[in-house]
Amino acid sequence: MKELLEGIAADLVDDKSAVQVTVDEPNEEGVVVYHLHVAPDDMGRVIGKQGRIAKAIRVVMRAAASRIDQKIMVEID
Repeated sequence: MKELLEGIAADLVDDKSAVQVTVDEPNEEGVVVYHLHVAPDDMGRVIGKQGRIAKAIRVVMRAAASRIDQKIMVEID
């Protein structure tokens, strides 16, 4: 899952070396939180107009997680 998020983000940004994903341990409800960090200049590319790209990233990640019976949340920092 981490590699999928890194791959999606790396394709969107100019500074691929600044893409970092950190993963939290599952909380009490079993939700794993993925934190996506990109360069400040690339933040707009990852979020998109009115958050459309960010929503699409979250939808893809949730769909991939549901295939392996996992609950996730993606936060873009």
